[in-house]
Amino acid sequence: MTRLLVEEATLGYADRTICTDVSVDIPDGRFTVIIGPNACGKSTLLKSLTRLLTPTSGRVMLDGHALHAQPTKQIARTVGLLPQGPVAPDGIRVVDLVQRGRYPHQRLFSPWSPEDERIVADAMGATGVRHLSGRMVDELSGGQRQRVWMAVALAQSTPILLLDEPTTYLDLSHQLELLELCRSLNQTQGHTLVAVLHDLNQAARYADHIIAMHDGSVVATGAPDEVITESLLAEVFGLDARVLTDPESGSPLVVPRWHH
Repeated sequence: MTRLLVEEATLGYADRTICTDVSVDIPDGRFTVIIGPNACGKSTLLKSLTRLLTPTSGRVMLDGHALHAQPTKQIARTVGLLPQGPVAPDGIRVVDLVQRGRYPHQRLFSPWSPEDERIVADAMGATGVRHLSGRMVDELSGGQRQRVWMAVALAQSTPILLLDEPTTYLDLSHQLELLELCRSLNQTQGHTLVAVLHDLNQAARYADHIIAMHDGSVVATGAPDEVITESLLAEVFGLDARVLTDPESGSPLVVPRWHH
């Protein structure tokens, strides 16, 4: 069991505070989605779960130890991150970029192993980019690049995977494919996933735990049907909507009210 939690943390950049007194416990082996309006602190909270952002007060704990006191490589073997808008080095092929995901598992001077080869091939197969392996990353479409970066994250083979707006640049069918992949990783391989998503209906359908944020604070956590309510939509998003039951998945379905 790998436990990740934030305790009474204040988070921000330089002299700008984004989140104050935030506490969340990431459920082990579940698919958690962070929702909230733009600029409410979703990505900031996600970054605090890596070593990218150190709290100015409070702490982030991984398995009972302060995250920022642990060696970088050790964290990289436990927590994988797909950031927003990652940039690849110039002139790198897809397969070479995905292989870089294995870096945290490499020992100094150790040879590339058949296990590394298998994991990279599996990551590229799962994200549907194997046919792009010899292409240059900078020649790909935004959607293709996003799937390659997902393969890089998978190649890290971490028990915890953090995804910051992973459906950006993807058309609807590829968005759903990616979220199906996430659910499969969670349910069949036991990965703990935490994603920032904008689409409330996708969050409700695929997550089994939701963190709702507003103005730098966590305002609700729990199962989708506990968090996605008409009163929360009004309070957090200023949205006048009905919450129905999705006939396909049984999850909450947000339908904005029609105002003539």
